[in-house]
Amino acid sequence: MDIKTKHKAEAAFSMSSMTDIVFLLLIFFMLTASFITPSGLPVNLPTAASASISMQKNSLTITADYRYFLNDKEISSNTIESELSRLTGGQEGTLSLNIDAAVSVGELAKVGGLAAKLKQKTVLVTKPE
Repeated sequence: MDIKTKHKAEAAFSMSSMTDIVFLLLIFFMLTASFITPSGLPVNLPTAASASISMQKNSLTITADYRYFLNDKEISSNTIESELSRLTGGQEGTLSLNIDAAVSVGELAKVGGLAAKLKQKTVLVTKPE
């Protein structure tokens, strides 16, 4: 007695739903990648052998004409410590330094010392060679 079913299961797999998911993910990543923008004012950064992108909470910019900007807000050189202390609230953190190549090393040392005093790790922003 040979019993055969009328409906056979297909062995083929439909990839159309998988391609829909891949295209949706592609669109999502393309849209969210455009939202990531580095903060900082345009300064002539010094070059270094390697440069990496990292997201920083606070950034200090010193332009060639010695104007100071903390998170894109202009401040005076005398109020760097108080403004940074107010922003960090005494907690440890990271401060990215966007310093123009024409600024003296003494000014870099002064700002780095203030950041170390406030328990802030400093990152000097450079552009690749």
